[in-house]
Amino acid sequence: MDGVPRVPEQRSAEEPATLRFGVLGPVRAWREEEPLATGTPQQRALLAALLLREGRTATASELIDALWGDEPPPRALAAVRTYASRLRKALSPDVLVSESGGYAVRLDESRSLDLAAAQELAAEAEKAKSSGDLGHARNVLNEALALWDGEPLAGVPGPYAEAQRVRLEELRLQLLESRLDMDLEQGCHAEAVSELTALTAAHPLRERLRELLMLALYRSGRQAEALAVYADTRRLLADELGVDPRPGLKELQQRILQADPGLAEPSAPAPEPAAPPVRPAQLPATVPDFTGRSAFVTELSEVLASADGRVMAVSALAGIGGVGKTTLAVHVAHQARSAFPDGQLYVDLQGAGPRAAEPETVLGSFLRALGTADSAIPDSLEERSALYRSVLDGRRVLVLLDNAKDAAQVRPLLPGTEGCAALVTARVRMVDLAGAHLVDLDVMSPDEALALFTKIVGEERVVSEREAALDVVAACGFLPLAIRIAASRLAARRTWTVSVLAAKLADERRRLDELQAGDLAVKATFELGYGQLEPAQARAFRLLGLADGPDISLAAAAAVLDLPLEETEDLLESLVDTSLVESAAPGRYRYHDLVRLYARACAERDEHPPSERGTAMSRLLDFYLATAAGVYAIERPGDRLVDHLEATQHPGLTFAHGKAAVDWLYAEADCLLACVRQSASHGMLRRAVDLLWVAKDLTESGANSHQYETTAVALCQLAQETGDARAEGRARTALTNALLVSDRFTQADEEARLAILLAQSVGDLAPCCWAPNDRGIIALYQGRYTDGEKHLQEAIANYRADGNLSGEGSALCNLSRIHVNLGRVNSAVDLARRGVAIYDQLGATLRLANGRLALGIALSRAEQDGEALDQLSEALRLFRENRQRLWEGTANFRIAEAHLLGGRPARAAQHAEQALALRVIGGDWMRANVLTTLGRALSELGQTDRAKACWREALNIYEQSDAPEADQVRTLLAPVAAA
Repeated sequence: MDGVPRVPEQRSAEEPATLRFGVLGPVRAWREEEPLATGTPQQRALLAALLLREGRTATASELIDALWGDEPPPRALAAVRTYASRLRKALSPDVLVSESGGYAVRLDESRSLDLAAAQELAAEAEKAKSSGDLGHARNVLNEALALWDGEPLAGVPGPYAEAQRVRLEELRLQLLESRLDMDLEQGCHAEAVSELTALTAAHPLRERLRELLMLALYRSGRQAEALAVYADTRRLLADELGVDPRPGLKELQQRILQADPGLAEPSAPAPEPAAPPVRPAQLPATVPDFTGRSAFVTELSEVLASADGRVMAVSALAGIGGVGKTTLAVHVAHQARSAFPDGQLYVDLQGAGPRAAEPETVLGSFLRALGTADSAIPDSLEERSALYRSVLDGRRVLVLLDNAKDAAQVRPLLPGTEGCAALVTARVRMVDLAGAHLVDLDVMSPDEALALFTKIVGEERVVSEREAALDVVAACGFLPLAIRIAASRLAARRTWTVSVLAAKLADERRRLDELQAGDLAVKATFELGYGQLEPAQARAFRLLGLADGPDISLAAAAAVLDLPLEETEDLLESLVDTSLVESAAPGRYRYHDLVRLYARACAERDEHPPSERGTAMSRLLDFYLATAAGVYAIERPGDRLVDHLEATQHPGLTFAHGKAAVDWLYAEADCLLACVRQSASHGMLRRAVDLLWVAKDLTESGANSHQYETTAVALCQLAQETGDARAEGRARTALTNALLVSDRFTQADEEARLAILLAQSVGDLAPCCWAPNDRGIIALYQGRYTDGEKHLQEAIANYRADGNLSGEGSALCNLSRIHVNLGRVNSAVDLARRGVAIYDQLGATLRLANGRLALGIALSRAEQDGEALDQLSEALRLFRENRQRLWEGTANFRIAEAHLLGGRPARAAQHAEQALALRVIGGDWMRANVLTTLGRALSELGQTDRAKACWREALNIYEQSDAPEADQVRTLLAPVAAA
């Protein structure tokens, strides 16, 4: 708090300074930004009594009762007059007035008092909710709740203040319940669970909070816990009050038992979103010179118009590349926008390329565009698809799925609800897409092709050369994209005639032998544009098309071309002008997938010497490796991994601060991993492996984990096939990290063991440092503490031999964790302090977070509660700043453990819920640990049935992997079974 009431203000320069008052915390007063003295506690009690009467006069006797109740002091009346006099001097004579033998406070503005502001905001929220604008209502309620600053009337004595404190706290809880109810209406159930868990612990007899928690848990897929909340509530009410739960709570329990479909989604229809992210408008711009296709436009428009009366309208357009599928679909979609007021979604599925878009990735993007929080998006394809359909239920949204590979890719992306529709474009006919309206799009008719050419070039240039124009469009195979490229080139050259262009196209040396519908026609389309390029443009077009990533940044393109940034940008922008390259975003460029294939064909045919293709890709790999190594060095100062990497000839980017470095890594993740895969198969295996290893943050953050792992597996296989033990050892070290993060510990340990053997066989020190460290962590997670100590001592020795202080600090902190579990708490604290000292000495940030996490765990077990929470909270902050989501969840889990050990079960439950929402390092096994801790906290809070539900879920996870922790959970459940 900055000490100033957070209430809105509007005042012109001529107006006098405004007084503001606060009662939703300590009783305070301000004149603009300046705090005013409000005197002794009794004097503040008088001010509070007057403020809460909202301008009405309070008699002297009423004020005496308010301040002292039935036992006023002998000179109470004189004291009241003294307090009033002092307040009048501090405030203003016209603010605190005397009338009718009493006093009143007169405020100029309704929002001069924080309570009045909160009440106005609550009324505004109720009005917004009634009109269906839940988003605005939630925002306004959050603004109102933010006005509370601790306990209302804090430190104010007297019976009146005590009664008002109860009233003001009740108001806060009512507003909080209203906002949480709206959270659930808008699908934010996962986020709500943590807050509701803490609230029910603080207010155990408040049934509405219990009801909201049951619903939030049920919608989060935690049915057993939801029912357990009811059982805990029923027992608590019977024990404390001798009553049964109210009917609404009983009804909710029955609906959960029956898996009532109505509970899966908000009871009211989803309102029209108030914010642009919830009403997506992702359609690409339609072309202003759209021509022809009138029959198709009518046919598709009729299908889309039928979406209101059927489960879902799906139209699938098929045709060769360049035939205009996307242009037609976008045009029709724009015409139909008014019929889909809840938004339009668009994605290029990259079906014609080597790596089509993964449906789960697309669903994640769609869910975010529809307003779903990242923490509420599940991991699996099936869960994401189900949530996607649920979010769309009750909405009218058009989905344009462009450039699909096949029906299997499309099916999870279809809405499946009445009122929604999907347009699909693909090169293949989707005969296996059930219920789809299939449209085969052929080349344009000669008249349509000529009309399109005329619109672009201008009628005055075509009318006198109609025959030549017909020759041009025929040479283009009547393909819209080919016609557009040819016409655009002619339009940009005022000295050319149509006949000149026709003659150029007639030259078979300038185009492919056949211009017919099919792939050859598509190639001819691109040949038209390529043939007009200047030599530098053509070189850039050929070489940049070799890269596998979904797009390419300006800096990466400059590396490929070995040119300065400015010259590279000029070339790329000129290629954008020819429509051969697209500008994906400022500073990023991409190829249409078929144009990329054509560019590669040109590179094979035209690039001289042929070795330049490999040299260009080597420069790109160098760029990514050098830049990623720089990011690693910033994140882990003093870590010598960067000194063990393969040498690079091309420099990378440099960054002024850590945030820019981390932002680059995540922005380039897809392109970087694509470069690793491509380079490994083109004779650059060792550098590719090093790039993967040094970009390990991509898997530790939870982002790109699947792609990282599959890439590591591919590199291991390739290294084994080529007999490169050094590359294989490093690839297996990278794979170990990916497997460890996802809790496949046995497999990870085997990969680390092999990595060490391979590295020792060729004298490669780096894996001999990192792999034993990972084996120590794995042994820790598997409860093999003696093995873990041996592995970590080996890692420490190897790190010291390498002069790697940062690595030594990491292994010391991990060894601290082993000692904690061996009961050697004092040495655990010492080891962790030594590790943190190393990180402090090196100026580390991200690794310092891991060190503070280890130190916090050790201090917590050493019963040094205050310092433990300080260390763990600082670790949480650093993980959050560095976008390490899984580590952020892990830190929340360790904070929950510390609160539990410190006798604060409510705080423990809140942080455990946050860990579940964020997910944690260690996958399902660590999730089971979190559930066990959550169950312990709930048990201490008296919520034994919900605790049992958590333990049963944890036990199920442990039993699936034969984890030793299963016995501990069975012990926790044993008293329940005996009872």
